[in-house]
Amino acid sequence: MTTTAPRRSDKAESAAGGLVTFSAVMLFIAGVLDLFRGIMAIAQDDIYVRTPNYVFKFDLTSWGWIQLILGVLAILVSIGLFARATWARMTAVALAGLLIIENFLTIPYYPLWSIVLIALYSFIIWSLLTVNPESFPEEAADR
Repeated sequence: MTTTAPRRSDKAESAAGGLVTFSAVMLFIAGVLDLFRGIMAIAQDDIYVRTPNYVFKFDLTSWGWIQLILGVLAILVSIGLFARATWARMTAVALAGLLIIENFLTIPYYPLWSIVLIALYSFIIWSLLTVNPESFPEEAADR
């Protein structure tokens, strides 16, 4: 009994590559924005709204360092996504999951912005998990 692997059309391959590129761009932009949010929090900027009686209380400086580190990681991983590296795809999925949690924790401070970013990171996870692994050069070379 022989089995054949399903072959996707060139149009589907192109669309998958477009999804990875879109995810890389969105992760890069979100990483830059998180980087700036972290810098603002570390600098004790007045942009952050103080919310009393919130269950998840963080010091503004420590919250800023968390956002700064996640922003830098998002920028670095997005560069790997542009190069179509497999490690970057898997790391981007994990990092987007962490960023969803980070934005969930900031909903009381910035509800609209946090919900928009949660949706964006969810789309990034979906797009990176639905892409055909053969569209990544290093995986195709291993087969």
